[in-house]
Amino acid sequence: MTAVATVVPETRATAPRLAWLRDRGMGASILVAALSAAFGVLLVEVTAYIGAVLQADPFIGDSETLAFVVALLSVLLTAVAMYVAAIVTANTFSTIIAGRTRQIALMRLIGATARSQRAEVGRQGLIVGIIGAGLGLLAGLLVTVAGVQIGAMLLDNDPSGFSLAQPFIALPVIGVALTTWAAAWAGSRRVLTVTPLQALGGSVERAHDEVSGRQGRHIGAWVLLIAGAALLAAGVVIGLITPLGVVVAFLGGLLSFTGLALGSVLFMPPVLRLVGKMFGSSATARLAAENALRYPERSSRMAIGVVMGVTLVTMFAVALESAKRLMMNQSGDVPDEFFAPFDAFAAIMMVLVAVSAVIAAVGLVNLLTIGVVQRRRELGLLRSIGLSNRQVRRMVLLEATHITVAATLTGLVLGVAYGWIAAQSLLGSVPTLPDFTPAGLVAPQIPWLPVAIIVAATAVLTLVAAATPTRLATRVAPVEALAAD
Repeated sequence: MTAVATVVPETRATAPRLAWLRDRGMGASILVAALSAAFGVLLVEVTAYIGAVLQADPFIGDSETLAFVVALLSVLLTAVAMYVAAIVTANTFSTIIAGRTRQIALMRLIGATARSQRAEVGRQGLIVGIIGAGLGLLAGLLVTVAGVQIGAMLLDNDPSGFSLAQPFIALPVIGVALTTWAAAWAGSRRVLTVTPLQALGGSVERAHDEVSGRQGRHIGAWVLLIAGAALLAAGVVIGLITPLGVVVAFLGGLLSFTGLALGSVLFMPPVLRLVGKMFGSSATARLAAENALRYPERSSRMAIGVVMGVTLVTMFAVALESAKRLMMNQSGDVPDEFFAPFDAFAAIMMVLVAVSAVIAAVGLVNLLTIGVVQRRRELGLLRSIGLSNRQVRRMVLLEATHITVAATLTGLVLGVAYGWIAAQSLLGSVPTLPDFTPAGLVAPQIPWLPVAIIVAATAVLTLVAAATPTRLATRVAPVEALAAD
């Protein structure tokens, strides 16, 4: 024991202090933080620019209502992007910690405490957040400069003297750094449960029986889900009286989806089991389906980011289409050009929301890649008992397809529900023609084109997400994989 204790400090002293940044998964975490920060900075700058354009307009320059609405949307979308990034980052660090189980256990064996190990992970998360936020700030400012130059050429009322030095750009930058640190801290909670004896074992992920016994976390998920559902219902009722019901519904959506994310190990396995029956009964198909169900934590972490992205895009599409249909019913026979500004606004909103879906997609690619690296022994065993490279690649591709199909179906259902609740809570009290009575119940409208785009994008995501893992899965020889730590 003494000899080991004297070697470890010497090894750590000679290793670069930031060598852990080269670990698989850290680069994608920095990318997620950078995307979130760049998105927030861009929204702040665009909001300020639109406000300056409106003030320069001779007809609506005195009106502050539209500028307020744009600013409010900017705040909400930035919060959504940071929320998505936090969940993706927490899942990434949870997966990284699962792969470090034996390393952490060895450190515990030579005297390190669980709290010191967790503090180290939290420090790594803060550094990742700071680097990502800095890169995002730079990228956001560069895109804003290009956008302002384009606006100067296209707009008649281009504001003179517009400055990029907006004080509020510090908020998304600081927010991303802090949420990445908090996400890493939350994702590293498993460190507290690692025992020194696990240094002798090879288990990485918790199996189904271990996960089903974690009642404390499940109770918290159910509390958030029930409280969120109650607020969603209250938002619908309040929306029949005032449009402020959408604020209550927004809080309900945040709480309920957080409950779904925390309890994903409860809610996703039934969907995965149902989807798994669609892939046939071949050996590789059965292996892919069983892998997803054997380790529900890993599968749920991969799926929940895609669920979030699909839910957000579908929710905004359904809410905007429902609002448009209500306007069409009130306007009667009007030319399509009348709704051109509304359609343009809807398209811009969908593009902005799609940034959150991109963040979730990066998380899926990252988690799939880390998962394959951590399963080298398992894949080596499969190849040693006769599976060909083609069968291993097909199994990994089917796993990615399995997860993305289950996540897409879940996200579409949740998106339609959340979208209708958003439209109902906002529009239920709007006066309608001919007698200006409140609109009452608003029928949900599903825009099929965005849904088709979501399904097609999911298919592309599956291929992209599986490209690197399938290549890694067949790169290592069976004997080498079985001998790996």
